[in-house]
Amino acid sequence: MRVLLSVIYIFLLLALSGRCSDVYSRSDFPEGFTFGSATSAYQWEGAVDEDGKKPSVWDTFLHSRNLENGDIACDGYHNYKEDVKLMVETGLDAFRFSISWSRLIPNGRGPVNPKGLQFYKNFIQQLVSHGIEPHVTLHHYDLPQFLEDDYGGWINRRIIKDFTAYADVCFREFGNHVKFWTTINEANVFTIGGYNDGTSPPGRCSNCSSGNSSTETYIVGNNLLLAHASASRLYKQKYKEKQGGSVGFSLYAFEFVPYTSSSKDDEIAIQRAKDFFYGWTLGPLTFGDYPDEMKGAVGSRLPIFSEEESELVKGSSDFIGIMHYFPAFVEDIKVEPSLSRNPDFYSDMGVSLTYLRNRSDFGYDVVPWAMESVLEYIKQTYGNPPVYILENGTPMKLDLQLEQKDTRRIEYLHAYIGAVLKAVRNGSDTRGYFVWSFMDLFELIGGYELSFGLYSVNFSDPHRKRSPKLSAHWYSDFLKGKTTVFGSQGIITQLLSNFSSSSL
Repeated sequence: MRVLLSVIYIFLLLALSGRCSDVYSRSDFPEGFTFGSATSAYQWEGAVDEDGKKPSVWDTFLHSRNLENGDIACDGYHNYKEDVKLMVETGLDAFRFSISWSRLIPNGRGPVNPKGLQFYKNFIQQLVSHGIEPHVTLHHYDLPQFLEDDYGGWINRRIIKDFTAYADVCFREFGNHVKFWTTINEANVFTIGGYNDGTSPPGRCSNCSSGNSSTETYIVGNNLLLAHASASRLYKQKYKEKQGGSVGFSLYAFEFVPYTSSSKDDEIAIQRAKDFFYGWTLGPLTFGDYPDEMKGAVGSRLPIFSEEESELVKGSSDFIGIMHYFPAFVEDIKVEPSLSRNPDFYSDMGVSLTYLRNRSDFGYDVVPWAMESVLEYIKQTYGNPPVYILENGTPMKLDLQLEQKDTRRIEYLHAYIGAVLKAVRNGSDTRGYFVWSFMDLFELIGGYELSFGLYSVNFSDPHRKRSPKLSAHWYSDFLKGKTTVFGSQGIITQLLSNFSSSSL
């Protein structure tokens, strides 16, 4: 009966998800609201060992497991001028990308690579000269392998000094043109994947060849916050007055839903899940400390901020970046003390998560209320900070024929942008939205099997030919002021009829 009720509950949620704003246009958003799209260095650049670049942990993680990799990826390193032209044609306000630490400073500390430096200067200049605002992420899963080998990377507090020095180079060299900096990409999921589960770089966990899920997960989370805060302080002291930019921190944001609507335990478990997924980073950034629920559950394994560290971290993020794709069902679980000799993030949290996503050829389920709820929760719980949605999108199975007419992606984007509009009208200080991703990339989960891009990339073509999908035309029309009404047969028919012949 419980399983049947859960199934009925899922269908009700989907049926009631609605289209948060069926009819809207860009002009309905506040003046200055930013629309863009995104990639990251490892997933887009390629040129794995060219011009002085050295390996990152992402290179090592994939090559050591004989997995698909980003050695060439989209070859953005050589094709960035063409890609900027596509951004201009699409009508992007901004473009989010990351800097490869091991391309700029190959050993993670020490001499700057002049060719790596020149590449990023050229790319950023290309963006700003075409009126596109660069949003730069400093760390997107790709720590220099040298630092991992030298002292363990993020598990060692020495990383704080090296990260701050790296940030200093970026602020100094690029800050005259870059006004939006995100220090760490989706810090919570990076930490869980890399140090609790071992499923992403650097691949450490209790059941891996090295690692300890019960301690390293929290040590790394703590060091990420301290490194971010150190870089943020440096920017405020040394660069902000002259450059006028801002420094933010990002996390992966689920909306949590009770597995069974009648279970009080599941309702209580939702708040635990929010404390662990949101409060783990937003608690220190807003209030200077971890949530009491985390401190009670993790105990002495959770690092303690000194008074000075607490003051350093508190208020160190000028904005919060969120990545959101789909909600998760939460079920309370009871862990017997005798069975928790090797605790990890999930047993500490005391919940089981079931992701509400349809990983079919047609992408994630369209449940825009989840986005609205995430923004409302951040508004209510953490003082309504400025928010940028740095990633939102849906995948399709990589098929160059089928994915060109990606109406399912249009449906998803239309609904979620509408949810953002509704949240803004309800008082959320959300200031920007970035589609993930601008083009098909190498994906952390799925490699080249799944595509999120507005533009397809022919990975069989040595030149990595880019082609606009139907969603690129839709997003471009929206950015250029056309009213969007998903489900209007006229609009879809018009897009389809123009698809093969028109340019953006």
